[in-house]
Amino acid sequence: MAGVNICIKCSMFIFNFVFWLCGAIILSVAISIRAGKIGQEIFTPGDANLSPFIAVNILIFVGAVIMILGFLGCCGAMKENQFMMILFFIGLLMILLLQVAAGILATARKSKAEQALNKTLLMNARLLSSTNENERVFQKAFSELQEELKCCGLVNGASDWGSNFRHYYKTCECPRESDSCIKYSGKTIYKQSCYASISHMFSKHLFIVTALAFGLAAIEVLGLIFSIVLYCQMRKK
Repeated sequence: MAGVNICIKCSMFIFNFVFWLCGAIILSVAISIRAGKIGQEIFTPGDANLSPFIAVNILIFVGAVIMILGFLGCCGAMKENQFMMILFFIGLLMILLLQVAAGILATARKSKAEQALNKTLLMNARLLSSTNENERVFQKAFSELQEELKCCGLVNGASDWGSNFRHYYKTCECPRESDSCIKYSGKTIYKQSCYASISHMFSKHLFIVTALAFGLAAIEVLGLIFSIVLYCQMRKK
């Protein structure tokens, strides 16, 4: 029985170490998505209630909790501490249920998230033509983003900039004439607006979040099985 117990303990420790690493990876990926250009420059603080990145915020919380649970699981397995194992089991079960609920909610509200994205982009498109000094920070940040994405304007192309185009046209300019470029106000600029690129990046981020959630759920089920087996072994000892 001792050999089986040692085998289970080692398996549980290895699992929890991997589980802790998964939490660290999820936390770092979620933070990088949330703190990236799309999160900081397109979704302004005033749009917080509309931001489709609410799922990423939940993932940041989940990643942090997973790291704590992984530590508890490692300590509980090595020290054969039943209290730690119970905390680990309850915490893991709650996280799993939260993910299932969040997955169902995300599926049901997918269209609303897309509507929120569209509404936010349309609202922010109007900020590009604003002459208010308060909008200069957003305009400068967006001009850097459109240079990186090789696009111009947010929804309707260069016309979104209005009279501000003369200040920010350089980040819209094509390095050479091609099918992806057009003439506007005497300048050769990117024909495509940034809307399509941002929507693609949003879909890509959503896929990453969903893949992480499903992969994590599979690991969590395995963790629950390990914790039950180890706890039963502790009770028999």
